[in-house]
Amino acid sequence: MEEEQSYEAILERMLDKVPADIDKRENSVIWNALAPAAAELAMSYIWMNQIPTLAFADTAEGEYLERRTAEFGTNRKKATAAVRRGLFYGENETAFDIPIGSRFFIDDLHYMATERLSAGQYSLTCEELGTKGNDPNGAILSLNTIPGLEQAIMTDIIAAGEEEESDESLRSRHYQMVNEPAFGGNISDYRHKINAITGVGGTKVFPVWNGGGSVKCVFIGANFLKPDNALVASIQEEIDPEVNQGQGLGVAPIGHVVTIEGVEETSIEIETSLTLENGVSIRSVEDNIKEICDQYMHDLRQMWENESNLVVRTSQIEARILNVSGVLDVADTLINGQSANIEITAVNIPMLEEVILNESTP
Repeated sequence: MEEEQSYEAILERMLDKVPADIDKRENSVIWNALAPAAAELAMSYIWMNQIPTLAFADTAEGEYLERRTAEFGTNRKKATAAVRRGLFYGENETAFDIPIGSRFFIDDLHYMATERLSAGQYSLTCEELGTKGNDPNGAILSLNTIPGLEQAIMTDIIAAGEEEESDESLRSRHYQMVNEPAFGGNISDYRHKINAITGVGGTKVFPVWNGGGSVKCVFIGANFLKPDNALVASIQEEIDPEVNQGQGLGVAPIGHVVTIEGVEETSIEIETSLTLENGVSIRSVEDNIKEICDQYMHDLRQMWENESNLVVRTSQIEARILNVSGVLDVADTLINGQSANIEITAVNIPMLEEVILNESTP
């Protein structure tokens, strides 16, 4: 089809319809008149060929995927701003209150004081959306003149900033909505409702976990890490507020007592022995090995929602390490001191704590 409607094919068909006694050679009057039209028609066919691709959820991208999934009630999660804790001190390191709306900067990022948490402690909301606002820590500088302020420090994350949801994540949630009908507080209903909340990367639902009418929902953050307490509390309030639980004051059905929790972390320590190429040292490969081990943990966390229990496998670790340049062999791999695979409980995720590398003699 595409070959039949190419620029060359269209132009040739147009010239074939011109009488033979007229000069049709390249750069003749008739050729110069028809060539631009043939080019525009070819472009039209190219766009027409894109219509089926953009019309169906399995191949649509960007705006067209959003429009398709929105027809079924699944909307793309927007990027959010990081909210950080700021500590402010006056003379003699005493807690110091600042005006709401005061602006600060660190590492080319700007933050605004949006809420007073306690004496000298404020929520600082990043003015740029996305995950970059989660990173900086330490001393921050004021963009306003605040008499009496001696020191300002940014510390922990109150609410992690998130990037706009990717096409693949949106597509996955759309298929989940279509293929697992949600109704009246069934498992799919809870998964759809919680997964649609910004900051959520996946949910496991445990019905009747504490007797009839009880439901526990455990979720992982959109960054596939343990979510912060503020997000857990916010989702609890939206689904089934702790005050008068089970009375239908949230989106949970009347009679369902719902407990919302975030995933817990299981620390993973990896120890292994390496046989290295001549001239290669442990120091030269350790950063790459730590990076791929950390990526393996991340890959497992991405699978968390759809796996009953995650398993950290020695074979996977060794196979990935063998791909590191300079490594000839891997042996005696231990995970948390054991030579066997480690199975993670259903509500936990693996977090790499340490990688210990020993060198073997070739």
